[in-house]
Amino acid sequence: NAAPYRGEIASWHHRLREQGHIVYDFRHPEPGDDGFQWREVDPEWRDWSVKAYVSALAHPVAQRGYTVDMDGLRSCDACVLVLPCGRSANLEAGWAAGAGKRLVIYVPEEKTEPELMYLLARGIVTTMHDIQRALETPPVVNPGAAAPLAALADVTQFIKDRIALCGHGTIAV
Repeated sequence: NAAPYRGEIASWHHRLREQGHIVYDFRHPEPGDDGFQWREVDPEWRDWSVKAYVSALAHPVAQRGYTVDMDGLRSCDACVLVLPCGRSANLEAGWAAGAGKRLVIYVPEEKTEPELMYLLARGIVTTMHDIQRALETPPVVNPGAAAPLAALADVTQFIKDRIALCGHGTIAV
């Protein structure tokens, strides 16, 4: 539950803005906007089947929420993943790291479930002050840093191999 940290995070947003940073907050992406909520698509969203969920992704409200969040990610220089968090936040942090954005993971609790792929981050920190320090520190080459490019090369070779095996234009996965 992230509720105990919301006030601290809001205070940090304020401090960063005072320092001249542009801070994107998915809960308030624009003035007067409380961010995307599934209940705006359907008040009964918690009872959806997978088919209903997939269909709801095409809803104009969901599309707008996605566009606003992706615009925030595309325009950022850095991403701070605040734990605990949900699935979307982890996916967004992975996208940011893959796009070459600086990623810092903030863990305000004494304990957290370990995650191997957090090696993609520039740092895993436990205080708000350490976030700023990690963002200002030059990147350190680590095993995770080259992983996105290596993975892309692997996928490209996999596709080439499949095309060669199955004939031009046909890919069997």
